[in-house]
Amino acid sequence: MQKTILVGGKAGHGTAFTSHFIGKVFCSLGYYVFNYRDYPSLIRGGHNFNVLKISDQPIYSHSNKFDVIIAFDQKTVDLHKDQLKEGGFILGDKKLEGDKIKKIDLSSILEKLDAPEIMENNILLGWLFKYFGIEEGVLFEQAKEKFKGDKLKLIKKSIEEGYKLSEEKEKIKKNGKPKYFISGSEGVGVGALNAGIDAYIAYPMTPATPVLHFLAKKEDEHDFVTFQSENEIGAVNNAMGSSFAGAKTMVGTSGGGLALMSETLSMAGISEVPLVAYLAQRTGPASGVPTYTSQGDLKMAINAGHGEFLRIVVAPGDAQEAITRTEEAFYLSLKYRALVILVNDKHVAESDYSFKELKSSDLDNQSFIIKNPSDDYKSYKITKDGNSPRAVPGQGPTVRASSYEHDEYGYTTEDPEMTTKMNDKRMRKEELIKEEVKKLNPVSVYGKGKNLIIGWGSTKGAILDSLSELDDYRFLQISYISPFPKEKVKKEIEKSEQVFLVENNATGQLGDIIAEQTGHIIKDKILKYDARPFVPSDIINQINK
Repeated sequence: MQKTILVGGKAGHGTAFTSHFIGKVFCSLGYYVFNYRDYPSLIRGGHNFNVLKISDQPIYSHSNKFDVIIAFDQKTVDLHKDQLKEGGFILGDKKLEGDKIKKIDLSSILEKLDAPEIMENNILLGWLFKYFGIEEGVLFEQAKEKFKGDKLKLIKKSIEEGYKLSEEKEKIKKNGKPKYFISGSEGVGVGALNAGIDAYIAYPMTPATPVLHFLAKKEDEHDFVTFQSENEIGAVNNAMGSSFAGAKTMVGTSGGGLALMSETLSMAGISEVPLVAYLAQRTGPASGVPTYTSQGDLKMAINAGHGEFLRIVVAPGDAQEAITRTEEAFYLSLKYRALVILVNDKHVAESDYSFKELKSSDLDNQSFIIKNPSDDYKSYKITKDGNSPRAVPGQGPTVRASSYEHDEYGYTTEDPEMTTKMNDKRMRKEELIKEEVKKLNPVSVYGKGKNLIIGWGSTKGAILDSLSELDDYRFLQISYISPFPKEKVKKEIEKSEQVFLVENNATGQLGDIIAEQTGHIIKDKILKYDARPFVPSDIINQINK
């Protein structure tokens, strides 16, 4: 069983809520659901739409052909009517014009119920689920999770009115146990909670803001702090102070914000104050297309900040990976006193995925802060592996952090020998981190074909869903960009007959990194940079050409 449903209307019509509600209902019946959000940078008006793909098998992406269009306005009909599949239909108000529309007199029902316009959504939902042969009670159970009191009663009445007007045409039965329905932003938030976060600091910027909202709701329950700074520069410096004091800290932003933060990221490099920076990419340059997706900031992530310093860059490919990769980010940052940049993008961050279970990492989530440091404690002790024991202020001896080059105690130095020793000490940690990252599955291979598709981050979903329609292809997902798993990547490339690179940017940035790290130049690139994510047909059509 597979259905694709588009829900469209103006901002403020409730398209996001309606589609999420539909997804939750199908997940409660045991189906797999992927929910894609598309919206302009407007508070009201414009054209918003969500695409739900529903299947009895795991699904990780959406498509651009629809079985059903739920239209809250005429614009949705006009823009998407040609994307209906054969046998598909549009569901909406009797005022809509066009073919294949199943019309309902919504205004009469609203008048009968003395209900506001937003209740149109629930009338249409009742009609749709009766059409699919799904019992009203299933909808009511989902509504109870979100609403109470008089509003819940009105929603139930609205659903019942729509239900009465429809006829059962299909019988969609249960498909096993309920599935979890979670966005990439929620995945990052859950991962941070699992890691024992003490402080999340950010200035709102799409598409990083949902993590701030998610964590703000969890403060009291989990006893940590979220803080909105006055701007991105304030946020990252607040975060550095928080981490220096011993708090497990994450700072969140998008591309323009990370650009502003880059000087302080460099400070994190030399001061060895642990920091997790969450980068949720959107379309640039500058303000670009601010509510849409891109993978254009990868090279910025691996190069942000002046001078040479160690940083770890990791990119989850879906909401489940967002959980475990966030846990890994905290672990690696704290254990090795390092900057970790967790690279996401709008497509993963704001899409909803479904899973049988949500897995957590089994990594130690301690802070790696030594107890009872000696009076002769050295903040930057030169060690064989480069990793200096970490203490925090208030434990007894003075603990120093500096943006200047320094000696082992943290005192400023311009001595050439000490400058060399400190650079060498910091860089030696890379070998430790490389060995640690090898245990964390920095690359994943899906399928067994002789030809290879390479991707990272949000391209994972569309690539996975395209494999079943491609002849003799497998997929290499690269999750750790720094340190780069060059031996594994090189091995997969060299045993392949044909290699394709899939990226949501204009230049193939991962391809450049692969060439630098392995010597292999990938000539066949499938690049998409119209601010929209890949769907499987994009990849299938290009490869078949």
